[in-house]
Amino acid sequence: MSADDTSSPENKGRSRSHAWIAVILTVIINGLITVLFFIDGYNGEVGFDLTILPMLNAIFNSFTTVFLVSALFFILRKNIKMHRRFIYAAFTSTSLFLITYLIYHYLAESTAYGGSGWIAGVYYFILVSHIILAAVIVPLAVITFLRGIKFQVAKHRKIARLTMPLWLYVSITGVIVYLMISPYY
Repeated sequence: MSADDTSSPENKGRSRSHAWIAVILTVIINGLITVLFFIDGYNGEVGFDLTILPMLNAIFNSFTTVFLVSALFFILRKNIKMHRRFIYAAFTSTSLFLITYLIYHYLAESTAYGGSGWIAGVYYFILVSHIILAAVIVPLAVITFLRGIKFQVAKHRKIARLTMPLWLYVSITGVIVYLMISPYY
């Protein structure tokens, strides 16, 4: 029986547990972000310049991009060991991004984009597509990751073909959004 054989009761149960892990993480992560969108920011003193946090977000997104491209490079060369290492690195940098993102949006009010004209249209297109796909990438990345570490190779490959370009788009557009809004902090 191969690692991809989902006909056994054990593998069907494993697939269901993957789905539940993805659902729970998606609800928690996207729920926290949604709640922070609707509540007022912290009004007390924090003791440091909060604008460093969005810069850290962009740095973490940049690292995620580099790690994902590296993971893709190595898997195309059938180097699974290096592919896994870079995927672990991508999850680490994404997790660090999430932590700094949540801290910033708890401590600070949202910053309005100050540009106008066609560039504002470009900014809002990138921002809205980034936000929507960032919410979508959470369950996709979790399921793809779990299928990979459980050696469900065929299922992993199938979903990774969707996950990789979307995750790259989200990480790249996160940096672009930061670069476009950073003059207005």
